[in-house]
Amino acid sequence: MSENSATSRTLGIVGAGNIGSTVAKLAVAAGYDVVIANSRGPETLADLVAELGPKARAATAVEAAEAGDLVVATVPLKAYRDLPAAQLAGKVVLDTGNYYPDRDGQIAPLDERTATTSGLVQEHLADAHVVKAFNNIFFVALAQLGRPAGAADRSALPVYGDDDAAKATAVGLLDEIGYDAVDGGTLAESWRSENGRPVYVMPYAADGDVMTPAPGSAATVRELLGRAVRDAADQQVGAMPS
Repeated sequence: MSENSATSRTLGIVGAGNIGSTVAKLAVAAGYDVVIANSRGPETLADLVAELGPKARAATAVEAAEAGDLVVATVPLKAYRDLPAAQLAGKVVLDTGNYYPDRDGQIAPLDERTATTSGLVQEHLADAHVVKAFNNIFFVALAQLGRPAGAADRSALPVYGDDDAAKATAVGLLDEIGYDAVDGGTLAESWRSENGRPVYVMPYAADGDVMTPAPGSAATVRELLGRAVRDAADQQVGAMPS
């Protein structure tokens, strides 16, 4: 994890929940400027911004989207249509979402397996380049498991996208904050890392406790992605990592 490698870059974060706040902390530590937003207004983020320090500021979702060279969208799936499409046009957007019917309501294309969560986000953000990332790890584990490149106990996270250059940008961010990446394929394959699948949460934490040493290596992640199934009865409502 680098202290200064990203000093000229700004990470926009739309959504300041557990995953968004954790990514903000990791990004600041890696040298990014961070502009972070939530649905309740910048004034509600004063404590978080004070904790993050001078490289971070609170903003509206539109402002965070405009400011980011790279943007993390980490909102409940039911709110994905609120993401500011015009301001995100042309940008790489990391979508952390999962589908939880108890929270999001029933979404027919997901229930029928004719769409994926990040595919829906990409449809809304038609002019952006969506990459799915960060959706399968518990935020406590995300905060603790980052390691320098080449470390024997470095964990890996899956990424998906329909644009190879966008995926490469996402992989670069992961590397800077301490994680390897496994290319899981296109957004159509991104269901493989969602709740109820083998790579969801459990390689990194069990019963809320971070696994040490972390077993979530790139080889393990690839193997678990390969075991995922998408039958009509396979969907489980797992514990939300964000």
